[in-house]
Amino acid sequence: MFIQTETTPNPLTLKFLPGVPVMVSGTRFYTDAKTAEESPLAASLFQISGVTAIFLGSDFITVTKAQEADWPVLKAELLPAIMDFFVGGGEVLKIGTARVARDDSDDDQIVREIRELIETRVRPAVAMDGGDIVFHSFENGIVRLEMHGACSGCPSSTMTLKQGIENMLKHYIPEVQGVEPVTG
Repeated sequence: MFIQTETTPNPLTLKFLPGVPVMVSGTRFYTDAKTAEESPLAASLFQISGVTAIFLGSDFITVTKAQEADWPVLKAELLPAIMDFFVGGGEVLKIGTARVARDDSDDDQIVREIRELIETRVRPAVAMDGGDIVFHSFENGIVRLEMHGACSGCPSSTMTLKQGIENMLKHYIPEVQGVEPVTG
């Protein structure tokens, strides 16, 4: 098995491409070992010193490191851990941890349009950089988005939100007045 790595716009995050599917559907973002317990893969990667976040995408894993951690040292530990996991046939998620599909039938038309634009135009683009942006809420003209993976803490994320996503949403949906990240 050959695992490719790619840099991301976030210097603290590296994208790993194992060449096999990682998540059959959806994504997962973990910021500590406790929340990662549902994923044997993520839990094993959190055992490596210096790992601060794990994002699991369709065919990639992004790992965020602590500021003081060194990528050459971390990569030397992460690559064999990821390879051993997939070669050993490990399940990425424990059985019974699949998330129920969200019922958006109660969403108003504006929220459905926002979700559709994020799903079709934004998420595929940020996935290429090892991240994800998920709709959180729309209230008083402000769209709030959760940033995961390489997008979480990325120095260019504010620019992406304001100059990219906000401008696009305002163009297609006049009711949108701004975009803000969900923090904390």
